[in-house]
Amino acid sequence: MLVYQLIGELIVLAFGWPVPGPVIGMFLLLMTLLLRQAWSPYLVEPAQQFLRYLSLFFVPAGVGVMVHLTRIGEEWLSILVALVISTLVSLVVTAWVMLGLAKLLQKAKLGAK
Repeated sequence: MLVYQLIGELIVLAFGWPVPGPVIGMFLLLMTLLLRQAWSPYLVEPAQQFLRYLSLFFVPAGVGVMVHLTRIGEEWLSILVALVISTLVSLVVTAWVMLGLAKLLQKAKLGAK
């Protein structure tokens, strides 16, 4: 996993993308696992350990919120509006994608008959 994180960091530095290197690394790891289409027995134990401590990865974000608590208190309304609008947009886009995929699956089923 550290190799993928390093590769992600190098990609971000090379291209100047505004995405954290570990996110790129996790995406590359996911793509590798999906393309291999075979689960290695060596991945089971590390994956279980990773999932056991997954909640610790949210601690830095919580600390960041606490550092800016005064500012959040001052701008709570704009934050609330942004959260509500982004949630609604996410719901609409998800529904739109689901409808599109349902139509594609329907056409594929009809074409297979």
